[in-house]
Amino acid sequence: MKKDSLIKGTLILAAAALIARFLGIFQRVPLDHILKGDGGTYFAVANNVYLTLLVVATGGLPSAISKMVAERYSLGREHEAKRVYQAALLFGIVTGVILTIALYAAAPYYAVHIAKTPGAEVAIRAVAPTLLIFPIIAMMRGYFQGRQFMMAGGMSQIMEQILRVIVGVALAYYVVSIDWGEKWGAAAASFGNVIGGVGALLVMVYYAGKLRRGDLAERPVVDIEAVKATSKIPFRSIYREIFTISIPIVITAMTVQIIYTFDSSLFIRLTEDYYGGYHEAKAVLRELSFKAQTIAGIPPILAIALSTSIIPVISSAYSLRNMREVERQTSLIMRIVLFTGVPAALCIAAASYSVTGLIFADASGYGVVAALTAGTIFQITMMTSNSILFGLGKQRIPMMNTFVGIGLKIICSYALAPVYGVYGVVMATSVCFVIMTWMNMEAIRKEVKFTVLGSRWPSYIVTIVVSVAAGWGAEVGVRHLTDSWPDKLTYFVSAAVAGGVIGVLYLVLLVLLRVVTMEDARSFPGPLRKLFILLLKLFNRSETQK
Repeated sequence: MKKDSLIKGTLILAAAALIARFLGIFQRVPLDHILKGDGGTYFAVANNVYLTLLVVATGGLPSAISKMVAERYSLGREHEAKRVYQAALLFGIVTGVILTIALYAAAPYYAVHIAKTPGAEVAIRAVAPTLLIFPIIAMMRGYFQGRQFMMAGGMSQIMEQILRVIVGVALAYYVVSIDWGEKWGAAAASFGNVIGGVGALLVMVYYAGKLRRGDLAERPVVDIEAVKATSKIPFRSIYREIFTISIPIVITAMTVQIIYTFDSSLFIRLTEDYYGGYHEAKAVLRELSFKAQTIAGIPPILAIALSTSIIPVISSAYSLRNMREVERQTSLIMRIVLFTGVPAALCIAAASYSVTGLIFADASGYGVVAALTAGTIFQITMMTSNSILFGLGKQRIPMMNTFVGIGLKIICSYALAPVYGVYGVVMATSVCFVIMTWMNMEAIRKEVKFTVLGSRWPSYIVTIVVSVAAGWGAEVGVRHLTDSWPDKLTYFVSAAVAGGVIGVLYLVLLVLLRVVTMEDARSFPGPLRKLFILLLKLFNRSETQK
């Protein structure tokens, strides 16, 4: 198995995450029609609780294992890296058992007394067995990432989502069709996570066998003395190192999910008076948790992939004190995030009416979708800067910044939600991300001298503003022109036109306003590199002729 470069590894993880995200959204489309009442809220509440506990169990460990394995392999200590892997797998098994039992037992209390959504307890219990499987998968993914083999994690993620969607939707449809009610329909949809987890585990086992055969082929003679020495390393010393690295990563990795769980858990309490009643607030909660949080998960996909693949790359360079490579990779990663994540978030926000109407049963809640998705710009930069600091071995800094950000989120939510409703909740989330990003970037600059755009920032802001404004105008115009068409067709055409306008204008303005240079273009992945070099040559030739 050949190692993946930063760009290739990122593309593999980004492609897998993109497919997984769209499959996840695809699941919400039929569920929006199957679970028309409270079932959608029950499913979203159960999913948020499950994802939060999953981050607690696994959030920082894959990254910690990735960092430890990458450093040991770069120093030629392969057997010690495999001992780390063994310790991690044992921890994953034990943690999975404990969390599954805890979630199953606490489900009724959480649903009734905390989230104030009686009926969600069945869905929460249905998803609990997934926690038996995913800690093990997470440890395996961390080891593969440390070895810079990203394909295994990517393929397992795709398999997980395919099975989760097919099984979850089929079971939900069957349960509702036999009149068991939406409570059990939501539980059936949640149980799809369990089947998805089994499929993902089988994929990881296959790749583990493949990697093992590759290692034996490369090193047919085993160093018995090295194996004996490594086997004497106590697990407690490995766990001490893992937890020293992973606890800060767990806390920072939980940021987004903690915020979403906080919102779904306390939203009704914070906004019940604003909306004039329990049922009215509950309806808005459905728009936030079932629609907005789902769509807002699309723009950060590349950032998540970058955040995963950058840690072992920077760790390896930093452990060898190759600061020039650290600076180069840091600058590259921030440019990629800026050139891709920001326009993706603003494109969806600009076309939120059509995007929401196309994906779900109707376009209600599109304003919440637009606000939350636009705020992911700062979520993207926050996540990427966190990972850069992890690669530099500065885990405590993003952890402390996370405490500050979440504290501000809570304070702002209590201050703004009773006044502005759901938009107050979204504003509080954006404040959290902005402050965390600013503090992270200041910390990185103390360690690494890097530049993102330098004097090109004004041109970049003009590019974004003009592109998004044109896309929004195109979306509104097309909707009015196709008003007599079937709704879904109107939504599809207007969203496609808006995306096309923004995409073309954005690329052209990046080149015309000299935001992207030839040096930037040469560092991009293959297809993007060819496109930008072609555009740069085309426009430079036009200017020369003038």
